[in-house]
Amino acid sequence: MSRQPRRDTAPEVALRRELHRRGLRFRVDWPLPGLPRRRADVAFTRRHVAVFVDGCFWHACPEHGTAPASNADWWAAKLDKNVRRDRDTDRHLQLLGWTVLRFWEHQDADSAADAVEAVVRRAGGGGPTCPATTPDKGPFRTGPAVRLP
Repeated sequence: MSRQPRRDTAPEVALRRELHRRGLRFRVDWPLPGLPRRRADVAFTRRHVAVFVDGCFWHACPEHGTAPASNADWWAAKLDKNVRRDRDTDRHLQLLGWTVLRFWEHQDADSAADAVEAVVRRAGGGGPTCPATTPDKGPFRTGPAVRLP
């Protein structure tokens, strides 16, 4: 597991490339407030939007996730713990007023970028021509974590 990349995976880079092409600027592998050892793949800190690109195996994708046959009990507990950690992260960020977007690694980067761009722009901008939005000076969108198909 130590050899698995924790950042800069191909789906993550494809999403970041498309977001950047659209003029959105963001933080990469950003440490989450109040959650040590947890990081957002992409974060729009002024807009309070966190984006995660979840791997199908590690986050138990219902469409592509697999269950290893060797040491099945250990793997089942491990993958379940990963999913519970994801839900805990979502809840924590929502309580802080963040919008959480999660995408599976198999999802198209363009459609994921469409969804991210819509949320970021609704939250108060996101492009170089948009004024900065802060908690005391502008609109913020809060709501449940969104898992788009």
